[in-house]
Amino acid sequence: MNNQPTNSTNAKAPFRGLGVVNCFLACNNTAETLKTVEQLKQSSLIQTIYLLVKSGNNIQLKDCHTIEIDSLQSSETIRKIAAKADTAYSLIYTKDTTLELGQFAVERFYHIASDTQAGLVYSDYYEIKDGVRSNLPVIDYQEGSLRDDFNFGSVLFYDSEYLEKAAAETSVNYQFAGLYNLRLKVSQQAELVHINEYLYSEVENDTRKSGEKQFDYVDPKNRAVQLEMEVACTDHLRKIGAYLAPQFKTISFDESNFPVEASIIIPIRNRVKTVEDAIKSVLMQKTTFDFNLIIIDNFSTDGTSELIEKYAKTDSRVIHLTPNRNDLGIGGCWNEGVHSAYCGKFAVQLDSDDVYQTENTLQTVVDAFYEQNCAMVIGSYTMTNFAMETIAPGLIDHKEWTPENGRNNALRINGLGAPRAFYTPVLRDIKVPNTSYGEDYALGLRISREYQIGRIYDSLYLCRRWDENSDASLDVVKMNGHNLYKDKIRTVELKARKS
Repeated sequence: MNNQPTNSTNAKAPFRGLGVVNCFLACNNTAETLKTVEQLKQSSLIQTIYLLVKSGNNIQLKDCHTIEIDSLQSSETIRKIAAKADTAYSLIYTKDTTLELGQFAVERFYHIASDTQAGLVYSDYYEIKDGVRSNLPVIDYQEGSLRDDFNFGSVLFYDSEYLEKAAAETSVNYQFAGLYNLRLKVSQQAELVHINEYLYSEVENDTRKSGEKQFDYVDPKNRAVQLEMEVACTDHLRKIGAYLAPQFKTISFDESNFPVEASIIIPIRNRVKTVEDAIKSVLMQKTTFDFNLIIIDNFSTDGTSELIEKYAKTDSRVIHLTPNRNDLGIGGCWNEGVHSAYCGKFAVQLDSDDVYQTENTLQTVVDAFYEQNCAMVIGSYTMTNFAMETIAPGLIDHKEWTPENGRNNALRINGLGAPRAFYTPVLRDIKVPNTSYGEDYALGLRISREYQIGRIYDSLYLCRRWDENSDASLDVVKMNGHNLYKDKIRTVELKARKS
């Protein structure tokens, strides 16, 4: 779809000092909002300032109009904003803390929006956390940026024409997905443009590490939110021609010449503190078939190699492999194991930090392939600390995945769950991306395009969270790199599904 508007009526009048922007501010704190209002008034571009006040809050500020709302995230609030969007542009500020605008920030938003005819413009910003100001760069929006937690910052500069059209086309009364649905519908009409400049400062009150935030979307208390987000995303996929109906290829599982029925694969580097627990959890498995454990040791230097070799010498099921090249990430190590002569009909994941929960895990996973006729199986896991004591949010079961719509909703969420297992012939054909982040997600999207993905909602796996997890605490640059990569994966998958 061409997101570039071609209708000349979309062109905006040149800036001549007249009010061309209405502002809509989330307002729960009079003192904080007053500071924001005073800054906005300094721009001659601003025509009217509206305070978005929740029902029951009696907040009034001089020269401001009040709009009573149920929630900033509801579609009803978006309709109320659209009804007052009688200027060329609409600025929505989504936080109720003081907004500190940069020099001529509103003017910069206006000029970029006018020059590009964008549907939405957003920018980099400064984050103030615990009184410390730091750079918070954001990333470019692309077609695959479908996750509902995409960070636009708190200042959203909309072309009012596109905003109004999006609101008019929304028939679902969302309580939680109103803003998400708005930007999806605007993206169907025009570009969403990122300004690589720090145009404002905002206060961030969520001080958790990245590793603590990443599971919010699977927290049971957020279930109702996620269901609405799925509805909005599925509607968007239908509109852009990327929706897939629940029709899948059948698998016969008749390929032979495998040494065992199943292989557990562990890619590893320097995990001497945890790998022994992982190995023991594999060797305790009770199955009706033969299996082995393939450990791809990516040149460990901390004693991990010696520990693995100890088990390989005493148990023939333990296969200790070292790559013949030194440019492999986790995905590349997976390829080494899957394409080796030792790999079984099914390849089953186990991270070197984690353990299988019971002696029946492997049997349960393999049975699921035959019962659900799928090319990939994803289980459920329990979050624990290093001592394997359960921590919040506990069970991660990804029940947002349904046989009917799972592969569509997979384009919205940032992960599909664990442990993961694959029918080896399919995995050998597709290949694993040679990265150390997102390779499993890329496989899930690609496989789900053609095949059903089986699900097991009982906990099979203990996922240990500790300081040496690769995603325990990432800086913003690393997080942006990860998110950009997954968005690119989604963009590629969208193009494939459209075709």
